[in-house]
Amino acid sequence: MQTLDTIAYVRSGDKGDVVSIGVIAKSPDLYPKLVNSVTEDSVKELFGDWVKGGVAIYPMENIHSLAVIMRRALGGGATRTLRLDQTGKAMGNGILRLPVKTN
Repeated sequence: MQTLDTIAYVRSGDKGDVVSIGVIAKSPDLYPKLVNSVTEDSVKELFGDWVKGGVAIYPMENIHSLAVIMRRALGGGATRTLRLDQTGKAMGNGILRLPVKTN
């Protein structure tokens, strides 16, 4: 099974209790696979109880990227959470475990 790390790069961070992840296709021809693979449902399923709020995906076709926004995803925010990953950096790497869908 091919995972997202084979077709994409990520950059992630936080603002309060919101994690934002930029997922960038490694080449323009891989962008359609990226769009098919990173969905609100697949992200919610991957992170489970860690994401208590909504997930939104914003496509940026002109730069072959997606912005993934996860609300209530840091256990209260960087200054309140008891998680080791207080700023969502590991969640960016975690999203690369999603399987790549071909259609």
